Amino acid sequence: MFGIFSSINQILRLGPREYVRIKYKLPLVKFIHDTVNLYKSRTKSGVNSIREILFRGTIIALLTALMVWLSIFMYIAFYQVYVPAISHERPVFLKFKPCGATDNCLADKGICSFPSAHVQLTKKQQLLMSGQPYKVHLDLDMPESPVNRELGMFMVCVEFMGSEGHLLATSCRSTMLHYRGPFLDTLYKLVFSPFFVLGSAEEKQQVRIELFSNYEENQLGQVTDIHIEIQTRYIEIYSARFTVNAQFSGLRYVMFHWPVLSAALGITANLFFIAIVCLISWYQILHSEEYLEFLETNKKKLIENDLDSDSSSVDYDEVSLVEDKSLRHRQPISVDEFIDSLKT
Repeated sequence: MFGIFSSINQILRLGPREYVRIKYKLPLVKFIHDTVNLYKSRTKSGVNSIREILFRGTIIALLTALMVWLSIFMYIAFYQVYVPAISHERPVFLKFKPCGATDNCLADKGICSFPSAHVQLTKKQQLLMSGQPYKVHLDLDMPESPVNRELGMFMVCVEFMGSEGHLLATSCRSTMLHYRGPFLDTLYKLVFSPFFVLGSAEEKQQVRIELFSNYEENQLGQVTDIHIEIQTRYIEIYSARFTVNAQFSGLRYVMFHWPVLSAALGITANLFFIAIVCLISWYQILHSEEYLEFLETNKKKLIENDLDSDSSSVDYDEVSLVEDKSLRHRQPISVDEFIDSLKT
């Protein structure tokens, strides 16, 4: 009841038009003014925050990509250095001394010396890795001729020579053509006779001689030349190949036979190591004496700039920005205070 009488009293004292202006119009103007200023400040801060987010995101993305590619490069370099080539193969060209001619200039048939060959494994660079075991084989393609069937067992010897011509290792192994009985031999020829006629198969066997089962490179010198000798004069050979196969174990075995799994684990480990190093370096930089001195000098410059700006003319843009920021923190004023401020 008292509020009603008070309103009627104000209407009579101010008039209806002035009463509506003060009671409703001015509070609405104040509300719109405060709302517009608030959203202006929020828009400016939002644009600045978006720019800052994009800038920081770009830097983080570039640093992450750099760390990932660096970890991949480290793993590839480690793989190339730690895991050697699985196999090395060289062709073997056998040579021998043929039997000399007689006085009637008729050459005798057959071989008058042991077939031998010189294979150059490498020239200067080291081909075999020190500490890595290797299996060394000699593969002979031998026809199933009557001469080879009647040959029986024969010896194959090999010598590993260093770059300076000194002997590093030697080995001799015995071997022979694989035996097949008359029944199996007849059955085999009947089954494969069409292929023999067409030329897609031959009556031959590949004899593999294991010269070294666990050869490791000598610390005193690296193997550069190989001398091979087949110690029989009664042998017939189509071709020969010398192979060196690495026998992996432990980490090398895992890295070679499971490359995807080992690459994922290795790259992740490298990435974690790089991240730890970067964090430690960042911590050291932030707590270094140079960085603290730099902060102190910046503080002093900011204080001097503030003092100079106070003594000089007022920057109205900065004042409006400060006022916009303060709108969010100051207490709301009453309608009467707002009216008094408008009148003044």
